[in-house]
Amino acid sequence: MKLLSSTIAAAALALTAGVAHAEAQKYVLDASHSQIVFSYNHLGYSTTYGMFSGFEGEISFDKESPENSTVNVAMPVRSMITGWEKRFDHFMAEDFFGADDDSELVTFASTGIEVTGEDTALITGDLTLNGVTQSVVLDAKLNAMGEHPMAKTDWAGFDATTTLVRSDFNVGAFAPFVSDEVEVLISIEAMIAQ
Repeated sequence: MKLLSSTIAAAALALTAGVAHAEAQKYVLDASHSQIVFSYNHLGYSTTYGMFSGFEGEISFDKESPENSTVNVAMPVRSMITGWEKRFDHFMAEDFFGADDDSELVTFASTGIEVTGEDTALITGDLTLNGVTQSVVLDAKLNAMGEHPMAKTDWAGFDATTTLVRSDFNVGAFAPFVSDEVEVLISIEAMIAQ
């Protein structure tokens, strides 16, 4: 759920190590074009979706040594979008997150990057959700990198996927009837910090 989100950027950026720089460059997420979508099976009858959007994060990208790049992202649990107010209220209640205010955060901090192809990488990081920290791996792909046609500055875009197990984060209510596994799709854009 809290996916991870920006770690993708670091791994994907790591794939573009053709231009040499003496030090890591800082990128920031474009909150208006970064989303984390999660889905789970509901009693075998349907697939239910939720989303995080508008979050912020930073990527320190080392083009000479991409494995040394880092990603950090944080977002309030209560920024979750469920599409139905009663579902949101239930998710924020004690059955799940018990999130009373915006101080309850989902965070992701990368711990390692493994480049697997010209535009793919595996990004490992610590995901903290509901007060529990677990290591997760994002299967990431660099979509594009270059000068943004309108912003006229360096830009990058990435997609990533992972699967989380709800009960690992103490939000496993109603499993296995409501699937314990949650599929996560991440799509983000990041710009060079000014």
